[in-house]
Amino acid sequence: MSILSKALSGQRLIQSGISVRTCIRNGKSLYESGQQQRSLGNNYRSALTRRAAKGRTFKETIMAPAGETAFNIGKASVAGASALGLGALCYYGLGMSSQLGAVDRSLVWPDYVKERVRSTYMYFGGSIALTAASAAAFFRSRMVMNFMLSNTWVSMLGSLALMIGTGMIVRSLPYEEGLGKKQLAWILHSSTIGAVFAPLTLLGGPLLLRAACYTAGVVGGLTTVAVCAPNEKFLTMGGPLAIGLGVVFAASLGSMFLPPTTALGAGLYSLSLYGGLVLFSGFLLYDTQRIIRAAETYPNYGLTRFDPVNASISIYLDTINIFIRIATILAGQGNRRK
Repeated sequence: MSILSKALSGQRLIQSGISVRTCIRNGKSLYESGQQQRSLGNNYRSALTRRAAKGRTFKETIMAPAGETAFNIGKASVAGASALGLGALCYYGLGMSSQLGAVDRSLVWPDYVKERVRSTYMYFGGSIALTAASAAAFFRSRMVMNFMLSNTWVSMLGSLALMIGTGMIVRSLPYEEGLGKKQLAWILHSSTIGAVFAPLTLLGGPLLLRAACYTAGVVGGLTTVAVCAPNEKFLTMGGPLAIGLGVVFAASLGSMFLPPTTALGAGLYSLSLYGGLVLFSGFLLYDTQRIIRAAETYPNYGLTRFDPVNASISIYLDTINIFIRIATILAGQGNRRK
């Protein structure tokens, strides 16, 4: 904020304070004059208060102390999405849809399709295990924790570069069965993400265990919906999900510079937290059906083989983002109870 802006804001606050003090003083004197004059003084004071409120600038409004509105909207959106997910789980899980889902078609899948899906989820489970183990290991490294907790541009950009770089290496390597270059790069990528999110262990074991259980329930429920729903049901959500990802990413960047104690900062933080939880839940539905369709339609004999490692990375990152947001929400609830 420039010096001129500070001066103008300060002057506006002073004028508002003077107006309030004046109307209070006038109200007292009018009260002593009688009931009619007291009513006139109250009306005059209310008019001045409304006038002062209208005089607030846009900057003063968005930088005002944060209330509970943004977080209540975020909680309501998550509650609505949860109710919708439960309804979809009951509808598709009980076989009420007239169209066949992947769980029905799996009865006639050839063995190579079953092996593709099985390998994808084995790599997915391995990624989760590697990330958890590496986070616990790096938590004991003072050098790594100091670097991750330094909140400098070097640590921020460095961690992003490591995650993006290792992910690009994994995706670029051709898949071969057994322990090869791609598998080693996959181990490095999962371990790097574990190192980056090692500071989450400071939240405590009980809270992280609760977050892991909630995440397992969310991921399991959404996966059940995706495999029971018709094959193309969620594959049409790619465009809206991409737009939502851009919005959540922009909100996450904005919340890095604006504290959540301001109205604008609280709105951006709530959008990044609760909106991101809903967004990545939608991505999990989309990616699950995309993996199943690729396993069914990818040629069995071709120049390149079906890549279960690359297929697993998408649902792995969805799960990581869901877990981080659930852990953050639980940590915030614990702080408010205290």
